[in-house]
Amino acid sequence: MAEEHPFDVALENRLMGKGIYLTRWEQEGDVVDCAYETVAEVPAVTSHEVGVVVRTLLEVADEHEAWTPITLEATSTTTDGTVRGEWRVEADWFRRLYDDLSELEFSELVLSSVENRSAREQ
Repeated sequence: MAEEHPFDVALENRLMGKGIYLTRWEQEGDVVDCAYETVAEVPAVTSHEVGVVVRTLLEVADEHEAWTPITLEATSTTTDGTVRGEWRVEADWFRRLYDDLSELEFSELVLSSVENRSAREQ
C-alpha cells in the first residue's frame, strides 16, 4: 500500500512508471523544490508532462490522507541535466481545487507558470 512509503518515495515510484524520474525533492516548510528528468526529445516543458506530474501528485496525495497542500516549484531537465524549464503550483491552488477553482482554472494557472529555457540560454 502507498502508506508504507513516504510521500516522495511513493510519488517517485509512480512517476517512474510514466517515464518521469524524480531527481530532487527538498521540502522546507510548505514549499517543495523538486526536479525531474524526462526522456522527451523536446527542448521545452510540455503541458502533457506537467499534467502527468500534477495528476500523479494528486493521486498519491489522495492515498496519503495526512498530506498537506504544498507549493511545488518544479524544474524539468533532460537526461543529461540540461534544464528545459520550470513551473510551479501554489499551495493555495491545491487547497482551492474542487472548491472554488475548477480543474480547468487550476490547469490554466499551473500552465501559465511554465517558463521554458531555450538552448541559447544554457
